[in-house]
Amino acid sequence: MEIAVVLGSLIEVDVEAIVNAANSQGLMGGGVAGFLKKAAGAEVEAEAVAQAPIPVGQAAVTSAGALERCRAIIHAPTMERPAMRIPPENVYQATSGALRSADEAGFASLAIPGMGTGVGGVAHDEAARQMVRAIRELEATSLSRIVLVDIDEAMVGAWREALGAG
Repeated sequence: MEIAVVLGSLIEVDVEAIVNAANSQGLMGGGVAGFLKKAAGAEVEAEAVAQAPIPVGQAAVTSAGALERCRAIIHAPTMERPAMRIPPENVYQATSGALRSADEAGFASLAIPGMGTGVGGVAHDEAARQMVRAIRELEATSLSRIVLVDIDEAMVGAWREALGAG
């Protein structure tokens, strides 16, 4: 499994699918979800909402809408309702759900932003540890490249630290 860490925009990475740190309702209000809704189009939110409720630990795959660099968005809830504070375990569960969904859908490459570090309130270092744990536990059949990407330098540094920690 190739794991890359990139400082940059989620929608600028060349991968087959990207992850939206979602809520179980599929609503795309603020943070990364709001950014993705604006960039991909409101139809992506409608597709996610149509699959709701999406339990934490599961994920919903939608089209990528107007995004050109990827084919799909994987909505992986870290919380049941928008703007909830969450425990670090939700980051692990959401990341695991996104990875499983990407692998089951046959995607070879996936980009994932920091999960749960916005309104979820999880510290960057803890989120990075939980995300790396989920990646290392994945027994993939199709997924071979994961790009951890964020515009936040602290998140990027936390991933590098977590990946170097064994």
